[in-house]
Amino acid sequence: MKGTLTQALGQAISKPVIAATAAALIGILYLAYVPNARASADGYGDSGAGAKLYPACTSCHGAKGQGNVGMAAPKLTGLPSSYLLKQMQNFQSGARGMAAGDSKGRQMAAMSKSPRLMRDGALEDLVAYIQSLPDEPAAQTMAGDAQRGKGLYNSCASCHGASGQGIEGMGAPPLAGQSDWYLLAQLQHFAKGRRGYEPQDYRGQQMQGAMSVLRSPDDYQAVVAYINTLGP
Repeated sequence: MKGTLTQALGQAISKPVIAATAAALIGILYLAYVPNARASADGYGDSGAGAKLYPACTSCHGAKGQGNVGMAAPKLTGLPSSYLLKQMQNFQSGARGMAAGDSKGRQMAAMSKSPRLMRDGALEDLVAYIQSLPDEPAAQTMAGDAQRGKGLYNSCASCHGASGQGIEGMGAPPLAGQSDWYLLAQLQHFAKGRRGYEPQDYRGQQMQGAMSVLRSPDDYQAVVAYINTLGP
């Protein structure tokens, strides 16, 4: 009789206890998976906190993240959160912006190390705010042999997409709608070893290898001219 009563009581209690325990474990696992408890819908930081950090970026990148050719600062809108975060981390760690001859990169590296951006979660907050800004295609500023560039672009499509839309899983950002002068400058940087110089920058090194297809400044300009024909 005693055994039967104990068994019945255990069955009555076990289901809600097990359910509560399972819920608690799921919550713990979720918090372990998402390091920023204030994460936004795409898994990044607090855009409200990021709005307080962004004013330091406006003098170069513009109030709406539209970029500024005079400051050699690209537009930031339209880039995936993961790519923006990785590049900021690269600037902070020295994996980008520290090569000889990359004066604007050094400037950005210095900015990324400001005390406000070095705090835990600050970069995620800044990325979340940039994602809240409206995205408009950058104005086109250069021309080239787009037809020839189309053939050259075939080697880029496997990472950046046939329409230049980017493939986040490849760590390759969208190219269509980006500042054309900036794309040209980055091709030159990769060709000269100013980007992708650090082993920890795996994607940058991968891009350096891909530059073997583009053999001259005319090639760079042609492929960028073709990218200008792609829809954002």
